[in-house]
Amino acid sequence: MAANASLAARYRPQTFAEVVGQDMVKSILSRAAREDRVAPAYLLSGTRGVGKTTIARIFAKALNCEHAPTGEPCNQCEACRRITQGNFVDVVEIDGASNRGIDDIRRLRDAVGYAPLEGRYKVFIIDEAHMLTKEAFNALLKTLEEPPARVTFIMATTEQHKFPVTIVSRCQHFVFRQIPEATLEAHICDVLRREGRPFEAEAARLIARRAAGSVRDSMSLLGQVLALGCAPDEPLTANQTREVLGLAGREVMDRLLNALAGQDAAGIAALVRELLAQGADMGFFLRELGALWRNLFLITQAGAAAAGDLDLSESERERLVATASRFTLTYIHAAWQMTLDSQRRILTSLEPSAGLELLLLNLAMLPRLLPLEELVAPTSPSSASGVAPVSVPPSSPSFSSAPNVSSSPAPAASTGAASPSRPSPDRNVDASAEKTTPVVAEPAPSRSPEPSSAASVPAPPLTETPKPVETRASAARRPAAEWKSVPVDPSLTWAAFLESCQDNRDIPLPMLRQVTGEVRGDWLVLQALSQVIGQQLQRPEKLRALEALVAAWAGRPLRVAFRPPQKIVRTEAELKEEMQTHPVIKKFQDAYDARLVRCTPVNR
Repeated sequence: MAANASLAARYRPQTFAEVVGQDMVKSILSRAAREDRVAPAYLLSGTRGVGKTTIARIFAKALNCEHAPTGEPCNQCEACRRITQGNFVDVVEIDGASNRGIDDIRRLRDAVGYAPLEGRYKVFIIDEAHMLTKEAFNALLKTLEEPPARVTFIMATTEQHKFPVTIVSRCQHFVFRQIPEATLEAHICDVLRREGRPFEAEAARLIARRAAGSVRDSMSLLGQVLALGCAPDEPLTANQTREVLGLAGREVMDRLLNALAGQDAAGIAALVRELLAQGADMGFFLRELGALWRNLFLITQAGAAAAGDLDLSESERERLVATASRFTLTYIHAAWQMTLDSQRRILTSLEPSAGLELLLLNLAMLPRLLPLEELVAPTSPSSASGVAPVSVPPSSPSFSSAPNVSSSPAPAASTGAASPSRPSPDRNVDASAEKTTPVVAEPAPSRSPEPSSAASVPAPPLTETPKPVETRASAARRPAAEWKSVPVDPSLTWAAFLESCQDNRDIPLPMLRQVTGEVRGDWLVLQALSQVIGQQLQRPEKLRALEALVAAWAGRPLRVAFRPPQKIVRTEAELKEEMQTHPVIKKFQDAYDARLVRCTPVNR
């Protein structure tokens, strides 16, 4: 190996046993080589730097070793050495990115027809195979399914979803997993010992965490730190590692938590400026912040039991336990969720630094937002108008609004809460345009629940006891409970009544089909599918015409009663008048000097 070779090339595994992780894949391929039961094609997929190409080369050596069939290559024979050097004629390694056309695959297919010249098997390793064109894949189909004897294909890819299903079905597919952080850390420590470099355990842990499960990335980062961080005779320290890789240290996280606990906006802005000046890795910082909230949440939720399960040192666990006591569980949960939701948006933003600063400022301002617990009132003026006390989800820590925010409650008296991570600077913002955490309002006892549509939610059976909600006309003509105990007359059905109204000109038949009814003694009990239909039928002229039609059909006069409609529709003015007295809206107006601009019904 050349003296200037990278650590990844210098310490590339040469046997299955040396490969870090991937135990299942190693055992299956080693057994296949040992028993000489080789599949026509293999597909190795997984993230970068987890051993796909390395295992493909080791498998090729095991198949062509002079001691084959064997589960491990000897790495001493001529075939093993030449395969390692890359000049063995029967092991062909192809870059799928630069040999992706149909002509390249045709040449490969022609070469497949020749028997192995020097080894036992002809092995074709196609790296980055997802880069092949659709035509190239189609040209490869028959060859993959029925290759000549002693020929096998190994395709490696980081984007398995780009493969046609016809190709995947012809391969034995192995999914490579990311290397656990502890395993990666042990591998880094082993490489440092073999290099003869003294080091701090925290430095190896930082590199393993930054590598995010990739062995190749860990070796590249280690080489960078060794080259720039310290002299050959100096130990590798955690501070040097953080400085070279741009990682925020524990003191930065401590300062951040202090600023969040103290709602120190100026301190947070200064901290962000320092991070940018130091060239900190923003992606790693957000990952570390998310992991910190996760650990704090588990410690707060489960106490010492969770602290013992975390992969942390004793001093770090004690520090987190002390830190967790400064925040409520609700705050930690909201901060964790906001951090996770903001990661991709910040890293793909045109102004990632501004996005990071906004996230941290939102986290600091969370305690100043309106707590939902304060908005729950057992009784309120709005209860009389059909708005019940607000039911608070346990995961919703607070409720925020911008001045002059426009609410958009549903007809069933539900309203939306603006997300605390995105407060609006505008004084006339329609809150219904944002995706918000709902504040669920339970329907008042005097109202019927609103279905999404008459077709999707069937009406409740009319034989059940109707709710005591009646129209003004029917309430004036009879006591509310007069027809409740009267049984339904099965001889007079609503379908028969509709049939008798075919030639009626007073009430349109399509309108009557939007109503269901049943006869109870001297009463005809009706229920409209919507509030509009019910109001139309209760108009004096329509009601007189309906009573005449009913009398002609039943052979005797029947009094008409109305149950509550299945769908209650209210105008925007009615909604606005009702929501003005809602405790949530009143709290907004008092806290932010806001006014209710608009209430828009939402069809659900």
